Amino acid sequence: MATTPLGRPVLGRALCAMITPFSPTGALDLEGAQRLAVHLVTEGCDGLVLSGTTGESPTTTDQEKADLIRAVRAAVGPDVPLVAGVGTADTRHTTELSRAAEKAGATGLLVAPPYYSRPPQESLEAHFREIADATALPVLLYDIPARTGVRITPTTILRLSDHPRIIGVKDCAYDLLGTQKVLSRTDLAYYAGCDEQILALYAVGATGYISTAANVIPTQLRAILTEFDAGNTGTATHHQHAALDLIDLLMATPLPGTVTTKTLLTTLDLPAGPVRPPLQPADETATRRLREAYERLVGRA
Repeated sequence: MATTPLGRPVLGRALCAMITPFSPTGALDLEGAQRLAVHLVTEGCDGLVLSGTTGESPTTTDQEKADLIRAVRAAVGPDVPLVAGVGTADTRHTTELSRAAEKAGATGLLVAPPYYSRPPQESLEAHFREIADATALPVLLYDIPARTGVRITPTTILRLSDHPRIIGVKDCAYDLLGTQKVLSRTDLAYYAGCDEQILALYAVGATGYISTAANVIPTQLRAILTEFDAGNTGTATHHQHAALDLIDLLMATPLPGTVTTKTLLTTLDLPAGPVRPPLQPADETATRRLREAYERLVGRA
């Protein structure tokens, strides 16, 4: 595994928050997951995040989560980073999922704060430390208060940065000042978790992204990083701007990103399948708008 200048492991730069394919009857489609994973890696993803929000983790069983990791690991080989989403509302359950993910072949863990109970910051810190102590895997904190109801404050992240296995953050907090405070004081690997912020966060020192839109436009999003690294900031900006209409439809409409992403993948003849309730499929109008935005992007890329 690659390391940062200070020796901490990293999990790649361009990561896809992969959907979990299901069969028409709603069963886990492991063969489809393998085909999609290979496609995404071939098209520019360094690694994959499995069983995150986009992967419908609230409606998959613990066994399905472990089976998914094993199947994707078998398909992509030993060197592709696989980060397992293991966040739950229960520290004990999260620890159990973390150990199961390690056994199944995960490379790292993505851990959101416990939702609904809204623990105070000192309880959050204890929660994350217990999970990081439970396995040998590197841990990414998932700061997404809009979904969990609780922030991981920059002060808490700074304290947690002293743990040898807490190596980064998936940032969906929409707090550019707070993000930069942590980036300037630690060697944590920050990943843009909101696709419209990929270039902005990368320009101030983020490592890369964990992207939902990468399920459908992996090459176009990877180009943002590639062009910026080459000093072609104008071209990087072009790629970011070109993707905004599709990102808006995927992530900012009333439909959840899982629904829109699976809808578009289906029109592209890539493995997806239905969503599990309580999510419901997109209607024909939403499907048409998504495909039209995709075609416009592909045509101008």
